[in-house]
Amino acid sequence: MGRSGGRKHRTEPFIIGVAGGTASGKTTVCDLISQNLHDQCVVMLSQDSFYRGLTPEEMANASDYNFDHPDAFDVDVLVSCIADLRAQRRVEVPVYDFVRHCRSEHRQIVLPADVVVIEGILVLAIPAIRDLLHMKIFVDTDDDVRLARRIQRDVAERGREIGGVLEQYTRFVKPSFDGFVAPSRRHADVIIPWHSSSSNAVAIDLIAEHIRLKLQQHDLRRIYSNLEVVPSNFQIRGMHTIIRDADTSTADFAFYADRLL
Repeated sequence: MGRSGGRKHRTEPFIIGVAGGTASGKTTVCDLISQNLHDQCVVMLSQDSFYRGLTPEEMANASDYNFDHPDAFDVDVLVSCIADLRAQRRVEVPVYDFVRHCRSEHRQIVLPADVVVIEGILVLAIPAIRDLLHMKIFVDTDDDVRLARRIQRDVAERGREIGGVLEQYTRFVKPSFDGFVAPSRRHADVIIPWHSSSSNAVAIDLIAEHIRLKLQQHDLRRIYSNLEVVPSNFQIRGMHTIIRDADTSTADFAFYADRLL
């Protein structure tokens, strides 16, 4: 969860959902989007904060609990938080203890912002969440890379044993990815192939520029009631891609830039 930039008065923030498999690089993508939007006020929510606390019976059999299933999350609370942020209301976000598998007694206060980024494996798989998003992003990373990152993260940050991580991956993580996460890719507006923080900087730049454009359009509509915004299409997006490519020649840049003006 984070916040950056200075607050400007707007009637509604721009809501982004970032999904993808476990350890695919979702948080890194969110951080880079936030850094790129340094001139805007950005807050981030993690779906992991909205895990349900385990019952005593579930706690006794925690190794048999599927943390990658939609039922593991308190979707109602997450949806309520997103709706409140859209309505410019501050929210209290749960803090989840991954070692004790329960919610902490503490809450984190998140204030309204220009841009709200929600990341999680099932953000695009759950219709109630998906319906609140203005932009839907799926981070696509090789399965072996994700597994290696998952082992490293769970051992270092969540106090797990390697054997337990591998067993959980085989029993729950992989089946849930195949059954829920991967199919949600079809709902994405943007699919980002991701291997490292520098693997797709162009995609991050284009996403940030699109968000700025949407925020500017929103502000202009408040000033000019008769403003008509021409919707984007594949041709326009293609020209934007060309003029942002560092390898584009000067002549091609001038040609496509002139067509956009």
